[in-house]
Amino acid sequence: MKLLVVCLGNICRSPMGEGALRARIAQARLDWISVDSAGTSGWHAGEPPDRRAVACARRHGVDISSLRGRQLRREDFFDFDYILCADHDNLAEARALAPEHARERAVLWLPWAGIAGATVVPDPYYGGQEDFEQSWALVDAAARATVQRLLRRDDSGIIPT
Repeated sequence: MKLLVVCLGNICRSPMGEGALRARIAQARLDWISVDSAGTSGWHAGEPPDRRAVACARRHGVDISSLRGRQLRREDFFDFDYILCADHDNLAEARALAPEHARERAVLWLPWAGIAGATVVPDPYYGGQEDFEQSWALVDAAARATVQRLLRRDDSGIIPT
């Protein structure tokens, strides 16, 4: 199982999501799941995550400092089982890039994971520490719920909706 977390620039929400998912997957010892992240824009390709995102993840025991931004590619729809998007704009951008047969691989992460009451991870870039903490809380909840969802898959590998 390969999961790709997607936001706009791949320096805040998606690297925090990747870090949270990696941590929760490691805790559950689900070595059959791999995770990466990307942005729908290429503005920050090759750059590390925003220093505030790194600090926020570190406060929660997760090191994302070695991650580097990259742009979502059409090939990702052949390489990943799910493209987990942070918000509606990223979902629309991802689906526009996707080959027709793979558009449904792109989903809004929070509803897909089963998070009640929230549909998007707000972009903390123009905010302060509290905004990064809010985004962390959502991606970590989504990471925990994603692990639980994947644990419920049946013997055929089908993941429940």
